[in-house]
Amino acid sequence: MNCNVPTDIVFSFTGFAQRGGRTDTHHDGWGIAFFEGAGVRHFVDHQAAVASPVAELIKRYPIKSTNVIAHIRKATQGRVALENCHPFVRELWGRYWVFAHNGDLKDFHPELNGAYRPVGNTDSERAFCYLLQQLRARFGAEAPALPALRAALADLAREIAAHGTFNMLLSSGAEMFVHCSTSLFYVVRQHPFVTAKLSDEDVTVDFATLTTPRDRVAVIVTQPLTTNEAWTPFAPGELKLFVDGWPVEAESV
Repeated sequence: MNCNVPTDIVFSFTGFAQRGGRTDTHHDGWGIAFFEGAGVRHFVDHQAAVASPVAELIKRYPIKSTNVIAHIRKATQGRVALENCHPFVRELWGRYWVFAHNGDLKDFHPELNGAYRPVGNTDSERAFCYLLQQLRARFGAEAPALPALRAALADLAREIAAHGTFNMLLSSGAEMFVHCSTSLFYVVRQHPFVTAKLSDEDVTVDFATLTTPRDRVAVIVTQPLTTNEAWTPFAPGELKLFVDGWPVEAESV
């Protein structure tokens, strides 16, 4: 989720968590990270999201954030364990970066010779470490401007996706980068807000009663979470940048 004002994710997470063992087969752990200023609240659990007490805490605790990344895991590489649960968090350029990956990368064992090493044994964490290592090697100790960063991430995403499926989310708290290999969708919620109905749970919410006319929220998912909103599909191989709840065209950055 990427927003222009701090927003809670309780509604979307309620439906999303059902896919972690109830309405889908992603039952090998889950995690969520919320940016708050320069800090990150980071929760992971190796239990299925549908049965996790930590997931129940998140559904009842409306943490507000402008950037949130959540993930439910179906293990393809790496055992079911806490260290293998997404999202992963690392520091680069004096900021926390949060990353989550959906997919399977075959024969992806890049040389990791810098500060970024995986703690677990997933292809996803290796990809995250490789991304940050290559960005640091390309740009040095200072963060580049968004156009250069976007172009570099597009190049790196293409390189990694050559090894398999690489649907990923990446954020430093100011923006959200999204790369699609196979299946991703997004919806932008803004004035005039509608009443939305979850597809995985019998829950509806009238966003008009919870928002102001200036609020804007982009939600990015593998499969649409609601049945009555117009979700826009990503194109395979596409990398998008979201800022303040809106997809930003490359020429506008």
